[in-house]
Amino acid sequence: MAIKNNNPSGNRTRKPVSVFVAIGLCCFFYLFGTWQKSGFGKGDSIALEITKHTDCNVFTKLDFESHHNYVESAQPPKQKIEAFKPCDVKYTDYTPCQEQDRAMAFPRENMIYRERHCPPDDEKLQCLVPAPKGYKTPFPWPKSRDYAHYANVPYKHLTVEKAVQHWVEFKGDVFKFPGGGTMFPQGADAYIDELASVIPIADGSVRTALDTGCGVASWGAYLLKRNVLAMSFAPRDNHEAQVQFALERGVPAVVGVLGTVHLPYPSRAFDMAQCSRCLIPWTANEGTYLKEVDRVLRPGGYWILSGPPINWKTYYQTWKRSKKEVQAEQRKIEELAEQLCWEKKYEKGDLAIWRKKVNDRSCQRNSAAICQSKDADDVWYEKMESCITPFPKVASSKEVAGGELKKFPARLNAVPPRIAKGSVPGVTADLYNEDNKIWRKHVSRYKQLNTLIGSTRYRNVMDMNAGLGGFTAALESPKLWVMNVVPNIAKNTLGVIYERGLIGIYHDWCEGFSTYPRTYDLIHASGLFSLYKGKCKFEDILLEMDRILRPEGAIILRDEVDTMNEVRKITGRMRWDVKLVDHEDGPLVPEKILVGVKQYWVGSSGNSTSGNM
Repeated sequence: MAIKNNNPSGNRTRKPVSVFVAIGLCCFFYLFGTWQKSGFGKGDSIALEITKHTDCNVFTKLDFESHHNYVESAQPPKQKIEAFKPCDVKYTDYTPCQEQDRAMAFPRENMIYRERHCPPDDEKLQCLVPAPKGYKTPFPWPKSRDYAHYANVPYKHLTVEKAVQHWVEFKGDVFKFPGGGTMFPQGADAYIDELASVIPIADGSVRTALDTGCGVASWGAYLLKRNVLAMSFAPRDNHEAQVQFALERGVPAVVGVLGTVHLPYPSRAFDMAQCSRCLIPWTANEGTYLKEVDRVLRPGGYWILSGPPINWKTYYQTWKRSKKEVQAEQRKIEELAEQLCWEKKYEKGDLAIWRKKVNDRSCQRNSAAICQSKDADDVWYEKMESCITPFPKVASSKEVAGGELKKFPARLNAVPPRIAKGSVPGVTADLYNEDNKIWRKHVSRYKQLNTLIGSTRYRNVMDMNAGLGGFTAALESPKLWVMNVVPNIAKNTLGVIYERGLIGIYHDWCEGFSTYPRTYDLIHASGLFSLYKGKCKFEDILLEMDRILRPEGAIILRDEVDTMNEVRKITGRMRWDVKLVDHEDGPLVPEKILVGVKQYWVGSSGNSTSGNM
């Protein structure tokens, strides 16, 4: 039975209150609806709930400075959860996909055994690769170009084998790199000066270079002061640690070889490529290796050959080869160069230089030798064929095939030809410019979180999911360089990155990267873990990051908040100090940033470790 209220004055009191409440609710839902329609609020109800359980304050306690002193500790620090154990010290220089024992099970023909051969999932290491005892933070650039700590790369083999050629010298507790090389005994600077008399190195026309069989990468090291970025590669072979030396010096390099599969670079990537006594058999297999260099060489680019068979009349006896043999080899290279539409521009002493024509309008080519209907950028683990990559079509004899590039540094932010021509699905000039704007904002936030970014503290930088290269462009500085990695399962944008005058490589992060341990100072990844969700274990990716990150190196990861929380739990089992912080636009954005630093610790006998932990 209803109870009747006989107090009319009470009704009059509540009525205005009800009206105000109704008006207030209407305003609230109108504003809320407008905000959600803008797209900013999508998923934020979830983000808010999770953020309540997430420590997203800007951190002040992470220490990004380098330290070299450590105290003995028989056991790792106690963890609430089971921590990853340190690997045995025999894995100090472990390279998962280029290990010698595994390599020897493969044929030596065409260098197959020196190619990537990765362990299956059940053989992957589930431990932390230790640094050698006495490890120190590398010298800052540019001193690192000329010096490296012996404790970091304790191998003297090259100091003896290459003593006459002045690759590297051992002095006290450091290695010194005089800048010499097999084919430039007067030093890399003098050698580059000779190249610059033919190749326009000084004016920004040449920005990206490839060094095939790089040694300790002195060519690339000395090109850097001329604003040229060289991607150097060499196999892990009896020249122990040559790529490790290069990276310790702060010079871009990867473990790699010209074998049976394509190089992990896009077509038309490099403005210049060289072989300085690299001993690659350019005429073998119908010239397949030279055709692969042609694939990655930009129209109008230069190829440099110093060493056999150039100047064979002087050296054929030193090389212990007959006149007839070396003369035939050089003649064959000349014939291949003509087929590839290259013109010889210079030959003097031990050096020869060819230039690739800007298009194929004046080329005399056999159409049967042209690669048929294949994406020249789809190369990850793809076998090389003995065919010539076609030039992109042109409308006139003066047009540069694939598009003309601006000189660096204007090239860095200009719209790349691949985007201007619509070659990258879904990417327009407007989207590219907006992407650059977003990354400038992101990097500004990163520099607030880690004030050492942009200093000489971080020389070797990696972007694990580089996209259009916006992160690197926003960071651009002579104090650092960035290895832009485009995952093989992501949109293929590596050609765009090279057109910007940056360098990078294709890779599958379910496998080990082609580098030695402790070779990067700062590792960045945006959206990487969402990309690989369901493809492979996050633990494996994070352990690989730990392997290639230097002690006291830094990480910056950004992804959706649920993914970042999952990643953060795993990092709790590693020797990293991390913090999860908000997106630069505030706590309501579901994307979060994980920042951290790897602790300093080193391996010792018996699997125990030492460090300031």
